[in-house]
Amino acid sequence: MSLPLDGIRILDLTQVLLGPCATQLLGDFGADVIKIERPGQGDLSRGSVPDPAGLDNPVFVSLNRNKRSIALNLKHDTAKEIVKDLVKTADVIVNNFRPGVMERMGLGYDDLQAINPRIIFAFGTGFGKTGPYAHKGGQDVLAQALTGVMARKSDPDHPRAIYATALADYSAAMHLVQGILLALLHRERTGEGQQVDVSLYDSMLSMQTQEASMWMMRQERLNWAAMPLTGVFDTVDGSVVLVGAFKKNPLQDICKALEIDDLSTQERLSTMEGMREHRAELQATFRERFRQETTAHWIERLEEQDLLCAPVRTLADALEDPQTKENDMLVEATTDGDEVLRMVGAPIHLSRAPFELRHNPPHLGEHSEAILGELGYDAAAIEKMREEGVVP
Repeated sequence: MSLPLDGIRILDLTQVLLGPCATQLLGDFGADVIKIERPGQGDLSRGSVPDPAGLDNPVFVSLNRNKRSIALNLKHDTAKEIVKDLVKTADVIVNNFRPGVMERMGLGYDDLQAINPRIIFAFGTGFGKTGPYAHKGGQDVLAQALTGVMARKSDPDHPRAIYATALADYSAAMHLVQGILLALLHRERTGEGQQVDVSLYDSMLSMQTQEASMWMMRQERLNWAAMPLTGVFDTVDGSVVLVGAFKKNPLQDICKALEIDDLSTQERLSTMEGMREHRAELQATFRERFRQETTAHWIERLEEQDLLCAPVRTLADALEDPQTKENDMLVEATTDGDEVLRMVGAPIHLSRAPFELRHNPPHLGEHSEAILGELGYDAAAIEKMREEGVVP
């Protein structure tokens, strides 16, 4: 079956999460992704956790399927020439180095555009390619801190904390995919390549678009998680999250579900402003009641009132959920050593061109000889490169 990005070649110099996450999604839908890695070490995520599989650990595996790997020592001029040879047949080159690194290697946009005017030069940074933070190493947690995400809490009594999933990396990766696809569409219409630039910083600001406009236009802090009828409540055997919204009188329905007196009849709680003022009291009442029964009991009671609710579960629970299976969100593959690789699938579902696992996550440099052969290098030339330290 033809995939949307069949025939598109992407040179992938990215590592860790932002870049590999983006290029994997492009590979999932047909792009030929050539992952260019450092000999010996490869993508930094290959060594991020101790694991029996070594450089092919689950962290690396999770973000690098549907790619081919070539190991090149980019400190060597011959390796840089190989990259330039690849650029001649490529559509997109992607990196997430700090600003200026590609230019210092002679592989900046101007250098590569001279070789291939149609090339799309895509990159993700921590904070942007220019400006006061451009020199800083980009990292998800720093972006959370600098953009206000870390300072925002559902309850003022909660300590500030790092969000445990890489929000900035993942959102920036999806913006990078969008930018690349937009640039490919633009090139289809005009024949012109261009640069695509995203950052962790910008993605985190964009994620707070409602809150930002509320602050800039009204100097008011918008916090959906701190709404008076919304919260996470412990039960006898777990926790329930409740969102009391989108109903004519959600407080009345909550009270009915919890089998307590209708608090909405009290004048001080009859308006949203009143409920906000007395949020702490409301939340304490809810907490006390939720502690008296099981999670399943409360989910049933709340759903009877058509209230938005869910049990708070672990990732392990979610991976076993029948909805996860129904959505085809789990992928399995077997390695040449008979190890079973288990991964989360693509979150985009196309009816006529579904996700396809075409290549297992590659071993470091697994496809070096094949890729060099495609460029016209014979066995003698490749052996000479090994002797010179260009390839392992």
